[in-house]
Amino acid sequence: MHQLKKPYLLYLGDAQDPVNAKTAFGLRDWCRSDVLGEWSLPTAMVSVGVPRLSPSAAAAQGAGSLVIGIASVGGALPMQWLSDIEAAIHAGLDIVSGMHTRLTSFPSLVRAAQQYDVQLVDVRHSDIPFACATGRKRTGKRVATVGTDCALGKKYTALALTRALRAHGANATFRATGQTGIMIAGEGIAIDAVVADFVAGAAEQLTPDNAPDHWDVIEGQGSLFHPAYAGVTLGLLHGSQADAFVLCHDPSRKFIDGFPDFPIPDLPDAIRQYVQAGRVTNSAIRCVGLSVNSSSMTDAEWHRYAQQVSRELGLSVGDPLRGGINEIAQALLATSTT
Repeated sequence: MHQLKKPYLLYLGDAQDPVNAKTAFGLRDWCRSDVLGEWSLPTAMVSVGVPRLSPSAAAAQGAGSLVIGIASVGGALPMQWLSDIEAAIHAGLDIVSGMHTRLTSFPSLVRAAQQYDVQLVDVRHSDIPFACATGRKRTGKRVATVGTDCALGKKYTALALTRALRAHGANATFRATGQTGIMIAGEGIAIDAVVADFVAGAAEQLTPDNAPDHWDVIEGQGSLFHPAYAGVTLGLLHGSQADAFVLCHDPSRKFIDGFPDFPIPDLPDAIRQYVQAGRVTNSAIRCVGLSVNSSSMTDAEWHRYAQQVSRELGLSVGDPLRGGINEIAQALLATSTT
């Protein structure tokens, strides 16, 4: 499991488009207290609005890591960034990257890291061996975010739910399963990079025995209905042994994104299928709410939709970025005590 040194100096390279800096923006939005500043090449056109600090200045203020805040097309790490990354290594900062290209594939970075005794952390990759799942029942409680499709708010929902549970006095931990989530939490497992036989085992390791009243809030990956990524969803669901789940949904989508031959299931059917799949390792699994990506709706449309779906499903409905999901957190805590 990756463990990262905080606080962070965010590196924006020569980014020209804010879309490519989604990792940096996610860190700013969800763990602002862990972000010390930002650094970039002079040609960069993107800023996340935090203090601009050189690697040496950030190290002097206590930074632990330089985080690559860019998710570029293809996941390649541009050669023109290497001088800035080496400067951060010389300043004593660990280097954290979620790129497909491994930091360790650059001999100059490896030599510098050895010389200055810092870590090169590729959060998307892990050399730690994972065991097969045991199916053993663990102490503590677990809630997972799952989706009708990919890329519609499972991470944001898990983060918002963790905050809401803590606001109600609950003991809750966000369990990161993707590279940006790992950077936000400071630890976790990039579950989609685990060999298929060991996905459920990695999920068990991510959510170990805990206090009876402790909630692990597990960041979802993929979708049970996705023709390419259903496998990682199923392994994560089985290994986490979720007691409850929040279904994430984007009403504007009629088909799986990029797969027009695969329609989005209706919500009652999606819930039934997730319950059936989850019962393999937890017979008591239940749905406690619907988290909606309502970005395509006006305020009036959103309120009408939320009320209608809540009435039809008998569940709390919310949007983590539009009013929050406090009612879902309350429903989770209420059903866990009954």
